[in-house]
Amino acid sequence: MISIIDDDISVRTATHNLVRSLGYAVETYASAEEFLHSPRLNETSCVITDVRMPAMSGLDLQSHLIANGRHFPFIFITAFSVENDRARALKAGAVCFLIKPFDGDVLIKCLDTALGQRGAVTSD
Repeated sequence: MISIIDDDISVRTATHNLVRSLGYAVETYASAEEFLHSPRLNETSCVITDVRMPAMSGLDLQSHLIANGRHFPFIFITAFSVENDRARALKAGAVCFLIKPFDGDVLIKCLDTALGQRGAVTSD
Protein backbone atom coordinates (compact mmCIF):
# COMPACT_ATOMS: atom_id res chain seq x y z
CA MET A 1 0.00 0.00 0.00
CA ILE A 2 1.42 3.36 -1.05
CA SER A 3 -0.01 6.27 0.95
CA ILE A 4 -0.01 9.66 -0.79
CA ILE A 5 -0.48 12.73 1.39
CA ASP A 6 -0.82 16.17 -0.18
CA ASP A 7 -3.19 19.05 0.46
CA ASP A 8 -3.23 19.85 -3.29
CA ILE A 9 -5.87 17.66 -4.95
CA SER A 10 -4.28 17.95 -8.40
CA VAL A 11 -0.93 16.66 -7.09
CA ARG A 12 -2.69 13.89 -5.14
CA THR A 13 -4.62 12.82 -8.22
CA ALA A 14 -1.65 12.88 -10.60
CA THR A 15 0.59 11.02 -8.15
CA HIS A 16 -2.19 8.50 -7.43
CA ASN A 17 -2.68 7.84 -11.14
CA LEU A 18 1.04 7.31 -11.75
CA VAL A 19 1.56 5.01 -8.77
CA ARG A 20 -1.65 3.08 -9.49
CA SER A 21 -0.53 2.57 -13.11
CA LEU A 22 2.51 0.72 -11.73
CA GLY A 23 0.20 -1.82 -10.13
CA TYR A 24 0.44 -0.65 -6.53
CA ALA A 25 -2.48 -0.33 -4.14
CA VAL A 26 -2.82 3.37 -3.36
CA GLU A 27 -4.63 5.46 -0.76
CA THR A 28 -4.67 9.25 -0.81
CA TYR A 29 -5.06 11.70 2.05
CA ALA A 30 -5.56 15.47 2.13
CA SER A 31 -3.62 15.88 5.38
CA ALA A 32 -1.18 14.18 7.70
CA GLU A 33 -3.90 14.00 10.34
CA GLU A 34 -6.24 12.18 7.95
CA PHE A 35 -3.48 9.65 7.28
CA LEU A 36 -2.78 9.16 11.01
CA HIS A 37 -6.45 8.41 11.64
CA SER A 38 -6.79 6.05 8.69
CA PRO A 39 -7.76 2.45 9.37
CA ARG A 40 -5.25 1.53 6.63
CA LEU A 41 -2.24 3.10 8.38
CA ASN A 42 -0.75 -0.28 9.28
CA GLU A 43 -0.99 -1.47 5.67
CA THR A 44 1.32 1.29 4.42
CA SER A 45 4.55 0.21 2.73
CA CYS A 46 5.69 3.69 1.64
CA VAL A 47 4.60 7.29 2.23
CA ILE A 48 4.73 9.93 -0.49
CA THR A 49 4.04 13.29 1.11
CA ASP A 50 4.23 17.00 0.53
CA VAL A 51 6.63 18.81 2.83
CA ARG A 52 4.46 21.86 3.50
CA MET A 53 0.86 21.32 4.49
CA PRO A 54 -1.45 23.11 6.93
CA ALA A 55 -1.45 21.91 10.54
CA MET A 56 1.09 19.05 10.38
CA SER A 57 3.86 19.17 7.77
CA GLY A 58 5.24 16.11 6.05
CA LEU A 59 8.44 16.52 8.06
CA ASP A 60 6.48 16.63 11.32
CA LEU A 61 4.55 13.54 10.22
CA GLN A 62 7.81 11.69 9.61
CA SER A 63 9.11 12.72 13.07
CA HIS A 64 5.82 11.76 14.74
CA LEU A 65 5.80 8.31 13.17
CA ILE A 66 9.43 7.63 14.04
CA ALA A 67 8.84 8.77 17.65
CA ASN A 68 5.97 6.27 17.81
CA GLY A 69 8.06 3.40 16.48
CA ARG A 70 6.66 3.42 12.94
CA HIS A 71 9.32 3.39 10.25
CA PHE A 72 7.91 3.77 6.75
CA PRO A 73 10.05 4.70 3.75
CA PHE A 74 9.29 8.36 2.97
CA ILE A 75 9.38 10.14 -0.37
CA PHE A 76 9.01 13.90 0.01
CA ILE A 77 7.75 16.23 -2.68
CA THR A 78 7.80 20.00 -2.42
CA ALA A 79 7.44 23.17 -4.43
CA PHE A 80 9.93 24.88 -2.13
CA SER A 81 13.58 23.91 -2.39
CA VAL A 82 14.71 24.63 1.18
CA GLU A 83 18.01 22.97 2.05
CA ASN A 84 17.15 22.69 5.76
CA ASP A 85 13.97 20.76 4.91
CA ARG A 86 15.88 18.47 2.56
CA ALA A 87 18.62 17.85 5.11
CA ARG A 88 16.10 17.16 7.90
CA ALA A 89 14.13 14.71 5.75
CA LEU A 90 17.18 12.78 4.57
CA LYS A 91 18.77 12.73 8.03
CA ALA A 92 15.59 11.12 9.37
CA GLY A 93 15.82 8.45 6.68
CA ALA A 94 13.82 9.77 3.72
CA VAL A 95 14.50 7.87 0.52
CA CYS A 96 13.90 10.80 -1.85
CA PHE A 97 13.33 14.54 -1.73
CA LEU A 98 11.81 15.75 -5.00
CA ILE A 99 11.18 19.31 -6.17
CA LYS A 100 7.90 19.96 -8.01
CA PRO A 101 7.50 19.59 -10.88
CA PHE A 102 9.37 16.31 -11.01
CA ASP A 103 9.64 13.69 -13.73
CA GLY A 104 7.43 10.63 -13.25
CA ASP A 105 10.40 8.37 -14.00
CA VAL A 106 12.26 9.87 -11.04
CA LEU A 107 9.32 9.07 -8.76
CA ILE A 108 9.26 5.52 -10.10
CA LYS A 109 12.97 5.14 -9.26
CA CYS A 110 12.25 6.52 -5.80
CA LEU A 111 9.49 3.97 -5.26
CA ASP A 112 11.79 1.18 -6.42
CA THR A 113 14.41 2.40 -3.96
CA ALA A 114 11.90 2.87 -1.12
CA LEU A 115 10.44 -0.57 -1.49
CA GLY A 116 13.89 -2.11 -1.84
CA GLN A 117 15.59 0.31 0.61
CA ARG A 118 18.69 0.80 -1.54
CA GLY A 119 19.73 4.34 -0.54
CA ALA A 120 18.60 7.92 -1.08
CA VAL A 121 17.77 9.79 -4.28
CA THR A 122 17.32 13.56 -4.55
CA SER A 123 16.18 15.94 -7.24
CA ASP A 124 17.13 19.62 -7.31
